[in-house]
Amino acid sequence: MSSCRLLCLLALYFLQSSVSAEQRRLTPDNLLVITAATEETDGFNRFMRTAREFNYTVKVLGLGEEWRGGDVARTVGGGQKVRWLKRELLKHSERKDLVVMFVDSYDVIFASGPEEVLSKFSRLGHRVVFSAEGFCWPDQRLAPKYPEVHSGKRYLNSGGFIGFASDLSTIVQQWKYKDNDDDQLFYTKIYLDKIQRTKFNITLDHRSRIFQNLNGAIDEVVLKFERAKVRARNVAYDTLPVIIHGNGPTKLQLNYLGNYVPTAWTYENGCGICDDDLLFFNDVADEEMPLVYVAVFIEHPTPFMEEFLDRLTTLNYPMTKIRLFIHNKVVYHERHIHRFWERHKALFPDATLVGPEEDLQENKARAMAVEACKKDPECAYYFSIDSDVALTNPDTLRILIEENKSVIAPMLSKHGKLWSNFWGALSPEGFYSRSEDYIEIVQGKRIGLWNVPYITQAYLIKASVLRSKLSQVSLYVAEGMDPDMVFCRSIRDQGVFMFVSNRDEFGRLVASTNFNTSRLHPDMWQIFDNPVDWKEKYIHENYSRIFEEEKVFVEQPCPDVYWFPAFSEKMCDHMVETMEDNGEWSGGSHKDERLAGGYENVPTVDIHMNQIGFEKEWLKFLKEYIAPVTEKLYPGYYPKAQAIMNFVVRYRPDEQPSLRPHHDSSTFTINIALNSKGDDYEGGGCRFLRYDCQVESPRKGWSFMHPGRLTHYHEGLPTTRGTRYIMVSFVDP
Repeated sequence: MSSCRLLCLLALYFLQSSVSAEQRRLTPDNLLVITAATEETDGFNRFMRTAREFNYTVKVLGLGEEWRGGDVARTVGGGQKVRWLKRELLKHSERKDLVVMFVDSYDVIFASGPEEVLSKFSRLGHRVVFSAEGFCWPDQRLAPKYPEVHSGKRYLNSGGFIGFASDLSTIVQQWKYKDNDDDQLFYTKIYLDKIQRTKFNITLDHRSRIFQNLNGAIDEVVLKFERAKVRARNVAYDTLPVIIHGNGPTKLQLNYLGNYVPTAWTYENGCGICDDDLLFFNDVADEEMPLVYVAVFIEHPTPFMEEFLDRLTTLNYPMTKIRLFIHNKVVYHERHIHRFWERHKALFPDATLVGPEEDLQENKARAMAVEACKKDPECAYYFSIDSDVALTNPDTLRILIEENKSVIAPMLSKHGKLWSNFWGALSPEGFYSRSEDYIEIVQGKRIGLWNVPYITQAYLIKASVLRSKLSQVSLYVAEGMDPDMVFCRSIRDQGVFMFVSNRDEFGRLVASTNFNTSRLHPDMWQIFDNPVDWKEKYIHENYSRIFEEEKVFVEQPCPDVYWFPAFSEKMCDHMVETMEDNGEWSGGSHKDERLAGGYENVPTVDIHMNQIGFEKEWLKFLKEYIAPVTEKLYPGYYPKAQAIMNFVVRYRPDEQPSLRPHHDSSTFTINIALNSKGDDYEGGGCRFLRYDCQVESPRKGWSFMHPGRLTHYHEGLPTTRGTRYIMVSFVDP
C-alpha cells in the first residue's frame, strides 16, 4: 500500500472519528428544526402538533409572505425556501455544535423525538444527510451520475435533510437563483459534485432511518402499533423512520398515516387528538350562536321524506340561527315539501325553496347554496345534507361545530352494511378504494376523527374557509364529473383536510334504489332496504316494551288469547288506504278464485296481501316482529312464521257485518285492529265460544294472538255502524 493512500485513509479515519465524537456529544438542545410555510394550513397545524408532542425546537420561515416558489405540486420550483434558509442559517453559521434539520411542513409529520433523530444521525457518521427516494427528480438525465447503491433508495430528495449548521450554511450560500427555480435540483448538483460531496461529507438516508419519503414507497410503509404510540415502519429495510414526508402524489397516504402516528389514535388510549382545539357553546345564549346555512338537497326519490323534513325542526339549535335552503328536483316530493312548509314555515321565515319547476341542475343548486353563505357576512357555517340522510341525533350541528374543523362530516352508514358517506382511500383513478381501517371505523371499533379523501351526503364547512382557501374554487361544477367528486377533489387540491367523525351516533343512510313511487304509500315496502326507518314509522312505539314489561304491555282478555301493541297509527292508516286504493275486495262468497281450491269455507270481504304485492314484506314482518312475541307468550313453541292466508277484512253493516263461528286454519292467528271503535265504527269485536269470553273494544294497532285450531272456536261480532278493518294472518298453517 502506497504511503499516499495510507495517509488518505488515515485522514478519512480521523475525520470520521472526529465527526462521530462530535455527534456523540449531541443533545436535543443541539437540534434546531427549520421549516418553511407561508400560511397555517391544516397540514402545517398537523406538523406543528407532532413537533410539539416531541418538544422539537422549530423555526418557521416565510409565514405571512407571498409564495413565489412556483406550483411545486405540479412542476419544478421551491427555490424561495432556499433563499429563506440561506438568510436564516447565516445567524447560526458560527455554531459548531448546532445541528439543523430542514423539513417541509405541509406534508410532513414527526413519528419520534429529537433524541432518536440525533442518535441515528450520529450513527450514520456524516456531517450532512439528505433524505432519499426512488425517483430522480427533476432531471432524470442526472440519474447515471448518482453513486451506485446496493441497498436502499438512490436519489436525493430535498424535502428533508440534516447536518451541522456551519456546513449547511456554507452549502446554501451558493444559492444565486430565482425563487421559482428548483431547490431539489440545486441540492442534487451539489451532491453529485464529488468534491463538494466529500468536502461536506454528504450522504443520503438510503434506508429511511431518519427520513421516509412516501412517493414510490407506499407499499413499503405500514403502521406499527406500539405501547400507546404508533410508528410508520419501512418493511423493505426494517427501519422506523422519524420524519414521514408525503412527497409528490402521496398526500392522502400521509393523511392516513397521520390518523395514527404518533399518538393520534392508539389501541390503548383511542383518539389522542380529538379533544384538541374544541369549541364550547354550553354557556352561549341562543342569540349569540353562530349562523348556519342549512342546505337540503332532494335529488332523487327518497323514502321516509316526511320524517327527514320533520327532523330539520327538531335540531337542537336555535332556529333563528338557521337559514334554510331546499333544492327539490323530484316532482313526487313536492307534496311532502308543501305539507312541511304549511306546518313549519314560521320557523324558517328566510328559507329559500327551489322546486323542480326551476329545472336547476344539482351542481348548480349546490353552488347556489354555497354562494348564499359566502355572500352573507353573518354566515359562520355551511351545512349540507342530502335527503337520504336520517339524521337522528338532534345535537349533530352543535357537535360538528364544536369539533372546530375546516370541513367535517358525521359518519353515517346504511343499516347493517358497510356502505357509508366517506371513503378511506382512493384508487389511482380517483375512485373508491377501501383503506385498511375502513371496516373498523364504520363498525365503530375505532372511534375518532379521521382525515379522509372523500365525504358526501352530510358535511359542515367553516364559512371562513369558503371565503378564503375555497373562494376561487369551483366546488361542484366540472365537466364530466359528479358534484360530490368535484367537491372532494377541490377541497383536497387546496390542502384542506376533510374529517369524518364517528365519536357520536349521528344517524344512518337511507337506501333509495328500490323506492317505487308508483305506490300510494311506498314507504310500507321498505322493510327490507331500510328496516330501522320502517320500524320507527310503522311499528307501535311500545312494541319493544313487551319484552321488558310484559305485565304492562301484554294483556290476556281470554284464556290463551293475548293482546299487545304491534302497528303504529300510521301503519294502520296506510294499510287501510292502500287496500281501499286497490279496491279489489272479494264479494264475501264461498267461491274464491284467489285460493288454490277456489272455495272459502268461512268467507269475508277482504283483500289478500299478494293482491297489493306485499306478501314477502308481510312475511318479513311476521318473522321479525310476531315470531319473537309468540316465543315469549307460548313457551316451547318456535314459530316458522309462515303464512299463506294474509288479508285485510272489511266489516260494514250493509256489506258483511259479522262472521259466523269457525276455527282458523293455523297454528296461531294474529288479528290487528286497523281503526278505532267509537270514531270509525260501532259494534264489532271477537267472541271465543268455548270460554264464553269476548273482546268488544279492540285498540287500533294492537294485535290479538290466539291458537287457531281445536281450542279457540270464535266468531266476529256484528259491526253496527261505520266500517271496521282488521288485518288477519293464519300463521304456520
